[in-house]
Amino acid sequence: MQNISMNTAQWGLLLALSVLWGGSFFFVGVAVYELPPLFIVFARLGLAAIALNIFMSIKGQKLPKQWRMWVALGGMGLLNNAMPFSLLAWGQTQIASGLAAILNSTMVLFSVLVAHFFTNNDKITPSRLFGIIIGFGGVTIMIGTDMLSGLGDRVFAQFAVLGATFCYACSTVYGLRFRRWGVPPLTAATGQITTATLFLLPMTLWIDRPWTFDAISLPTIASLVCLGVASTGLAYLIYFRILSTSGATNVALVTFLVPITSILLGIAFLDEILKTEHFYGMALIGIGLAFIDGRIPKKIRQLFQGNHKNS
Repeated sequence: MQNISMNTAQWGLLLALSVLWGGSFFFVGVAVYELPPLFIVFARLGLAAIALNIFMSIKGQKLPKQWRMWVALGGMGLLNNAMPFSLLAWGQTQIASGLAAILNSTMVLFSVLVAHFFTNNDKITPSRLFGIIIGFGGVTIMIGTDMLSGLGDRVFAQFAVLGATFCYACSTVYGLRFRRWGVPPLTAATGQITTATLFLLPMTLWIDRPWTFDAISLPTIASLVCLGVASTGLAYLIYFRILSTSGATNVALVTFLVPITSILLGIAFLDEILKTEHFYGMALIGIGLAFIDGRIPKKIRQLFQGNHKNS
């Protein structure tokens, strides 16, 4: 079977998802000055769960009652939220955020490998593998190759980030079952995030003891709300929409786009400067995405076929 290519609307959804997840770095950056990482993860999921459950109620929809469905949603909540969010939160306290972002972009490679062995229509091709290498190079150039100098330091933290990306990759394939079962994206997102919140509740109470916190400032509260409602609740609605229509590998491409949107948001709102390496990195990422999506290989085949017919 052929790999799944995305149309313009699906690429638009992927770009919107990258903006929402790119913005999460800014919101976490504000909140981490006052709050421990695990509590930020719990608050992020909890606020998203509240918002999505309210939205489901407004839409007149209900969460499923079948135990099999809740087992699947619980597995998705562990793989896609509770485990990777916690691993990333701890890992990013030990290593530079730039190195974490580079390691995070390996999710595409893991997703291609997992999808190749566990799906029928999301197989590795030479053009996809080449596109992943080019895209990974673009991410590295954008963030800065000097970040790779710390690659041998704090190995456990780096493995934690890689473990998180592997969880994300597995969840993209695991989540395909909701499409087969006809579960709407809103139901899948709400159930997943609700179960993930419940998983993290006892750990957060035991480790962080939030009742001992000092008063939280208004900017931190606003960041948590934006992080939960927009960068998590709305983001996972879009995530499941892309997953249900475009497949596991394509939704993983967002990790190549997130560094671009993060830098552009920093330029727009934090007075950061667009550097030459950012242009080079964006260009390589664009080429890599076109190879992974199959557009460039298709154009090359058409060109060779046209030349063959004319000769």
